[in-house]
Amino acid sequence: MKGLNAVLLAGALVAADMVTGGLIVTSAEARVGRPATPASVAGVARRTTRRVVRRTAIYASTLPAGCQTILVEGTTLYQCGGTYYQASGSRYEVVQIQ
Repeated sequence: MKGLNAVLLAGALVAADMVTGGLIVTSAEARVGRPATPASVAGVARRTTRRVVRRTAIYASTLPAGCQTILVEGTTLYQCGGTYYQASGSRYEVVQIQ
């Protein structure tokens, strides 16, 4: 009979409110947007902005000294100061990242 009473009590609690982890929850509130939380529109825009690599008509036969290899949107680029290069055959093409 104890089991039946527990089931009836649990059913009555669920019918009245929501039972979660032994606690009775009467309402749930969510605040989105202030400050820019990850679920806000600004947070979504930051996470989904894609960078685009645009080619130019400027080529170099060798890379300047001190370049770093980076990966942008799955493309291997070489960052030399503020200039970005992409390998193109036996030379390197200057590209812009937007």
